[in-house]
Amino acid sequence: MGRVLIVGGYGAFGARAAERLAREPHIEIVIAGRSADKARIFAEALGVRAQAHVGHATLDATSASAAALRSLAPQVVINASGPFQQQDYTLARACIAAGCHYVDLADARAFVTGIGALDGAARGAGVSVISGASSVPGLSSAAVRRMAEDLHRLDEVHIGISPGNSFDPGIATAASIIGQAGKPLGVRQSGRQKTVYGWQGLHRHRFPEIGYRWMSDVDVPDLDLFPLHYPQLATVRFSAGLEVGVFHLGLWGASWLARAGIVRSLAPLAAPMLAAKRRLSMLGSDTGGMFVRVAGLDREGVRRTRVWNLVARGGEGPYVPAMASVILAKRLVAGDGPAPGACPCFGLFQLEDFEAEIADLDITCWLERD
Repeated sequence: MGRVLIVGGYGAFGARAAERLAREPHIEIVIAGRSADKARIFAEALGVRAQAHVGHATLDATSASAAALRSLAPQVVINASGPFQQQDYTLARACIAAGCHYVDLADARAFVTGIGALDGAARGAGVSVISGASSVPGLSSAAVRRMAEDLHRLDEVHIGISPGNSFDPGIATAASIIGQAGKPLGVRQSGRQKTVYGWQGLHRHRFPEIGYRWMSDVDVPDLDLFPLHYPQLATVRFSAGLEVGVFHLGLWGASWLARAGIVRSLAPLAAPMLAAKRRLSMLGSDTGGMFVRVAGLDREGVRRTRVWNLVARGGEGPYVPAMASVILAKRLVAGDGPAPGACPCFGLFQLEDFEAEIADLDITCWLERD
C-alpha cells in the first residue's frame, strides 16, 4: 500500500485531490497542513466515505524537514499549499532528502520553471520532483500535445480560464492573483519577446454553453515553457477572466494604477475585494470554463485551427486543477511514474488520463477542428 501525504490537503484544491485518491483502496492518505484542527476535521469527515485509510498530521510546507517526512513515511508528497509565488523549494528539498516523490499544484511562473535546479539532487535520490501539476502547465500541455499531433508546425497557443463566481479562492490566493495587476510580464508575440501587463490586454471570449466573458493577460509558467518545447512557436498567450463583468472591469481599471506606479501593488486590496465578492455571491454562477486554442500548418501546408474546450458545472471547477496531481500520484505509487529528476509538469500525462478522471463529474471537454 502506498502512502500519499497531501500538504494543504484541506484547502480548495488539496481537498479535491484527497477526495479522488480516497477512492483507491490501495492508497493510504495523510491530510496535512499548518492547522492540526483543520487537518483532523477534514480527515475524519473524508474517512467516513473513503475506501482508503485517511490519517492526518501537522506540517508547514515552508518549514518542513526531512526528519518530519521520514516520521510520516510517505511514498508521494502532494504540495497543494499555495499560493506558490511566496514559496521556495523547502518542501521539495525535504522530499529529496527523505527519499519520497514530490508533486505540486503550482502555477507561479518562476517557481515552476525553476524546479530544474533540483534535478541533479532528485536524480541522485532516485525520486521524481514535479512542479505545475495543475490546469497550467500540466493540463494545458496535454491539450496542446493532443491538438498538435497532426500539425507540421505549431504557430500559436492561447489558453484561457474563467472560473464561476461561486468559487472562493481565499485571501492568500486572491492576493497573489490581484498582485499581478499592472505588473509587467514577458510574452512571445509574433515571434518576438514583448512586455504586457497583468490584468490588461482586455478582450472578450465566448465559452461554449457559458457565453461571453471578459478576459485579461495573466502570468503563468506556460509563457516560458511552450516556447522551450516548441521553438517555432510565434505567439503564446494566457488569459484569465472573472465571471462577473463589474468585478473584472474593476480589476482591469485598478491595474492601471499599479502600472502607472500610483500604487505599488493591489495585493493589499485582496481582503476588501474578496469580501465584496462574497457579499455579492448571488451574482454569476457555479459554472467555469477553460479553452486551449492552437493554430499552425498541417503536413500539406494548410493553416489549421484547433480548440479544446472544457465546461465545469455545479461548482466542480476546482477539481480541474487537482486532477494532474491525482494522475501522477497514482502512477508514482504504482511504480510507473515519470523518471527520477526534477522538471515542470509539461507533457507528463495524456489528455485521455484527464478525461478518465473526470468521467464521473459534471465536467465536459471536447475538441473542435476546423
